[in-house]
Amino acid sequence: MFTGIIESLGLITDLQKELNNLHISVKSTITNELKIDQSVAHNGVCLTVVAIEDDVYTVTAIQETLDKTNLNTLQVGDIVNLERAMKLGDRLDGHIVQGHVDQTAVCTDVSQTEGSWSFSFQYDSNLNNVTIEKGSVTVNGTSLTVVNSEKNSFSVAIIPYTYEHTTFKTFKVGTVVNLEFDVLGKYVSRLMDLKQA
Repeated sequence: MFTGIIESLGLITDLQKELNNLHISVKSTITNELKIDQSVAHNGVCLTVVAIEDDVYTVTAIQETLDKTNLNTLQVGDIVNLERAMKLGDRLDGHIVQGHVDQTAVCTDVSQTEGSWSFSFQYDSNLNNVTIEKGSVTVNGTSLTVVNSEKNSFSVAIIPYTYEHTTFKTFKVGTVVNLEFDVLGKYVSRLMDLKQA
C-alpha cells in the first residue's frame, strides 16, 4: 500500500531482458535503507527488490506489467519516481494507492501558469476507468487532484515542489505515463456495470 507521495527519484542504470522479464537496476539515495523482498513503487508500479549492490538495487517486471505500464519504454539514464510502502500508523498524505497500474495515458498538453504547471492526459476510455472533478488519480505514482475531468481525459495542476521532485519536470507532449485510478471509484464503477448487466 502506498500514498502517492513521491519519496525520491531513481536513476535507471541497467536494463536486462531475460525471457519475457525485464530486470531494472536503479541507483537511488534510499537504496541503503532497502532490503531484499521489499516493495517499492516505480512510476507507480509496485515491484519487489531482488538484488542490492552498493547504491544500486534491482527489481523485475514480468510481461503482464510491461504490457500495462510505461516500464517497457525505460532507457538507461531515465529517472523514475520512487516510493516505499507506507508504514502502519503513518499519516496518509496522498490517497490510498495500491501500486497496481490500471493503464497508461499520453500527455497532451503542458502549460506553465503563474507559479504552477498544468498537465493534460488522454487515456483509452474503453477500459471503463473514470476520473471525477476534484477526485484523486495517480500519475506515475504521484497522488494528484483531478481538474477538467472528461470521458477520456483530465488535467492536473502541479506546484513547484512536485514539479522539481518528481518526473513531471521531464514530461512533454507525447510522454506516456502510468495511471492508477482511485480504488473506491473503481469499485463503484464495477458495481454499476454489474447492476446494468
